[in-house]
Amino acid sequence: MDMTISPEAAGWFKKELNLQAGDYIRLFPRYSSGGGLHPGFSLGIATEPPARPAVETVQGGLVFYMEEQDLWYMEGYSLSIVYIAGEDDIEYVYQPLSVAGQAE
Repeated sequence: MDMTISPEAAGWFKKELNLQAGDYIRLFPRYSSGGGLHPGFSLGIATEPPARPAVETVQGGLVFYMEEQDLWYMEGYSLSIVYIAGEDDIEYVYQPLSVAGQAE
């Protein structure tokens, strides 16, 4: 699983959640009436330090991560979080991984 966050998306998180460099963003599957990769689930966010991080990346001084027990949600996909300026919001972009483990 690969995870990338655009600099603009990191800036959005800082602004919306009043975060500073060194803060943590946990991404995790949660029950939802909307849809993400799996019906009935979407990605949730929490501002808490990791316990057992399996994937993490730093952007804009923020540490974005997913815990080991949450990786099932992203199995076979990479995740990019991008900023949509016209909506002043972020978007989760899921890309299927090829057999070799690279985004298609």
